[in-house]
Amino acid sequence: MSPDPAAVPRFGYGTNGLADLRLDDALGLLADLGYDGVGLTLDHMHLDPLAPDLAARARRVAHRLDALGLGVTVETGARYVLDRRRKHGPSLLDADPEDRARRVDLLLRAVRVAADLGAHAVHCFSGITPPGTDRDTAWKRLADSLGPVLEAATAAGVPLAVEPEPGHLLATLADFHHLRGTLGDPENLGLTLDIGHCQCLEPLPPAECVRAAAPWLRHVQIEDMRRGVHEHLPLGDGDIDFPPVLAALAATSYQGLTVVELPRHSHAGPHYAELSLPFLRRAATAAASTGEPPASAPPAPEHPVTPEGSTR
Repeated sequence: MSPDPAAVPRFGYGTNGLADLRLDDALGLLADLGYDGVGLTLDHMHLDPLAPDLAARARRVAHRLDALGLGVTVETGARYVLDRRRKHGPSLLDADPEDRARRVDLLLRAVRVAADLGAHAVHCFSGITPPGTDRDTAWKRLADSLGPVLEAATAAGVPLAVEPEPGHLLATLADFHHLRGTLGDPENLGLTLDIGHCQCLEPLPPAECVRAAAPWLRHVQIEDMRRGVHEHLPLGDGDIDFPPVLAALAATSYQGLTVVELPRHSHAGPHYAELSLPFLRRAATAAASTGEPPASAPPAPEHPVTPEGSTR
């Protein structure tokens, strides 16, 4: 399928890669650089989801986004926003129901924020399967936990976009489809596709992953990566051939943001934000001018990707 030259992806940058900036400054920077939007990770420094007056603060951010002409997707991958000791803890898979409920509450808050901001989607992920937990139990916990979140997202008119994450229970596109089937294929359950993750461990190359995921795409994250290594790299520092990926995106009906995801590069966030947009625009131009070349499957990882390899 040839890409529509007019269907250029809308590019954003993730605030988890701008953690040293105040949110207002980060949004102003991205608008100045020419980004179309932002992936807003709710965290203690950026629209803290647990601090008082969340609705009022969200309204102020909504006005700022509108004034700057920025679209937004709400992301929920803050490392320690719920637990000062456990990265991304507690998760939807924890044994303690009260711990799972805390994560559900965070996602419900994210849905409300997304509705207030007019966001394209709310992003989430499954979490790592706790030691000693069998897969059937883990999948049941995930499905049960996501039930009320899906109900709230449907009522708010905001798609829920689950991200396959290396090392997590839901790690691949196949796992996403397993969840869909478990939940009865709810219309409002969408997908966050991380292009680097596709390079890292999917059996298909990234451009083919885009085409396979197209009906469910609600949010896209992008960075460079190497096969079998879950390390988010600046664009051009890994193995991904980006023009075919952007050509595949242009050929879909996806209308959301494609957000640069460099959470370990906040120490130089403005620098990488400035470099990333021209890189992506050049790749999009190349995609539009050359069409969508055939892609070959990358080799399988030599070693399984483990949670310890995660650099988010």
